[in-house]
Amino acid sequence: MRQAVWSGSINFGLVSIPVKLYPATDPKDVRFHLYDRRTGKRVRYERVTREYEPPSFASEVPIVAPPTYAPAPREEREAREDLRAPEPVPHEDSRDETIAAARTIEAGDVVRGVELPSGELVTVEEEELASLLPERSRTIDIEEFVDLAEIDPVFFEKSYYVAPQWSSGAEKPYALLLRAMQAAGMVGIGRFVLRTKPHLVAIRPLEKVLGLETLYFGDEVRNPEEIARVPQISVSDRELKMAQQLIGTLATEWVPEKHADEYREGLLELLRAKPATERAPEAEAPMPIADLMAKLKASVEAAKQRTATARKPRSKRAG
Repeated sequence: MRQAVWSGSINFGLVSIPVKLYPATDPKDVRFHLYDRRTGKRVRYERVTREYEPPSFASEVPIVAPPTYAPAPREEREAREDLRAPEPVPHEDSRDETIAAARTIEAGDVVRGVELPSGELVTVEEEELASLLPERSRTIDIEEFVDLAEIDPVFFEKSYYVAPQWSSGAEKPYALLLRAMQAAGMVGIGRFVLRTKPHLVAIRPLEKVLGLETLYFGDEVRNPEEIARVPQISVSDRELKMAQQLIGTLATEWVPEKHADEYREGLLELLRAKPATERAPEAEAPMPIADLMAKLKASVEAAKQRTATARKPRSKRAG
């Protein structure tokens, strides 16, 4: 069983039911990584700024240029020549470095900003956001009951299953709430905080368990008339009857198992048929310079010892 994403209680009047919340869906999307076909290495994303991009706001924090290092003396450079990695050979597709130059940004230098409808840019510090975060809730108070048919499916955001916390005395009140809601044909509306986000929820009775749907808030659902309006066109009774007859011909029971993701199945079939890409041999981690110098010094001392031993005159046998 998957790990619960939330545990707390549902308050139904004066009755408190300890429960746990589990995701009701398990997306099967095939997720790809990106690789460099020239080197076989993973493509990573970094926090960077481009030199050629203009700033969005005037910063009061001075930008400290990276320190410059004076070249080492000639003798020291020559002594370290064999320890340096070879210079990379630019690829024929390399872009102009003056255009692609980027500066890595530390996490502490990143600030969040929002562009308002007026076009103004407002930045917010992490401390300011933290002061507004809602407290994590341990209860879902059912505020009202409504008919499920009154909730347009467009308001449904994500589905969960609600399970009683076993051995906590939750089994009987859980079963009571489930059967009462099944008999009434109603769903309970409440609120709670999941992780750091407040949610409006609909607790609804399923066949054997309670389900929970997080809902979009009223101002998050767009008015359909903003997108399209049905033109005022008259429809004859004959046309309406024929359309209803077609609907009746195609009417059937809902069987979710017969609706498969053909694209995903085809993609998985393609991946199974392709030969696996040959893995690059695992390279040993580069030895730190200090360890390398210590090993070199020990090797030199051992070589000197062997040389001295070889040059030492052997004692003649007495005879």
